[in-house]
Amino acid sequence: MKTSDKLTLIKEVGEEIITEEDLIKLLESKKQLIAYDGFEPSGQIHIAQGLLRAININKLTSAGIKFKILVADYFAMLNNKLGGDLEKIQTTGKYAIEVWKSCGMDLKNVEFVWASEFYQKNPDYWKTVMKLAINSTVTRVLRCSQIMGREEGDKSKASQIMYPLMQAADIIHLNADIAQLGLDQRKVNMLARDIFPKIGKEKPIAIHHHMLLGLQFSQSNLEGIDRKIAMKMSKSKLDTAIFMTDSEQEVQRKFKKAHCIDTIIEDNPVLEYAKYIVFELMEELKIERPEQYGGNLSFKSYEELENTFLSGTLKSIDLKTGVAFAINKLLEPTRTHFSKGNPKRLLEQVQSFQVTR
Repeated sequence: MKTSDKLTLIKEVGEEIITEEDLIKLLESKKQLIAYDGFEPSGQIHIAQGLLRAININKLTSAGIKFKILVADYFAMLNNKLGGDLEKIQTTGKYAIEVWKSCGMDLKNVEFVWASEFYQKNPDYWKTVMKLAINSTVTRVLRCSQIMGREEGDKSKASQIMYPLMQAADIIHLNADIAQLGLDQRKVNMLARDIFPKIGKEKPIAIHHHMLLGLQFSQSNLEGIDRKIAMKMSKSKLDTAIFMTDSEQEVQRKFKKAHCIDTIIEDNPVLEYAKYIVFELMEELKIERPEQYGGNLSFKSYEELENTFLSGTLKSIDLKTGVAFAINKLLEPTRTHFSKGNPKRLLEQVQSFQVTR
């Protein structure tokens, strides 16, 4: 594959690339590139962590990049997820891997790395964390609090200093050329790019993917909270996130309650599901409606859907119904995977855990 073709694929993932020039140089070097993303096991997997992550990773592996997913069990404990219970966190991590097995992720080119095991095998890791700490300031590190899903003013735990420094050290010890994380992780990637030269390390390329809106997200609900934090926090609200094993009825119910105003395309979560998930995995979106309301519609591209919705020809109630139907079809393999055997047992365990923020 030509460098230009690889770059096109990667740019479909990266809403922001820091920097594109550095990425092109890496692609042209012909070396085996490694990208990583960290996942903090903290409860049931929602669709952005499941299908959207699989879509993004598959594009990068198609461009010849090897991908490492850090199953960040220690980070979840630092962040007091599931009450800081490491056993529950690790059970949740095993469940997450089963989700990715079920939803089409290119596992041939993906390596799962457990943070707790990785740090034990790499004693120099903690030395790197200390070097990064020496070359940063408390103020700068605390600005990264949003990577934990918290506002900058929430500085009650010392873990909020350790967490960003450990995350930056992961890039070095995973031998990652690319930190492929969500836009909510931007501050820690910029911290790494600033500090790494001070300790003799190459700056990582940062590829930040789009953060999928929660179904009930609207600008009016932000109330001064950073948009990326609000999007991340919204996933903890059950009715604003689609989980990978939600029933058909649950998916339909949640879409009916979704924020979606006729002819308004900005910050429309239903359109986002269509753009970033449905049209990535399906060739066509079909919307059924009675003849008295215009009859059935069929769309071959997101642009066609958006223009029709903007014109008022397609109403929000029909858009919600059509997208919900498509999402249900895409979730069916995961529902089937978790209907029996060990996956079913893992899901039942995770569902029994009390989620803590």
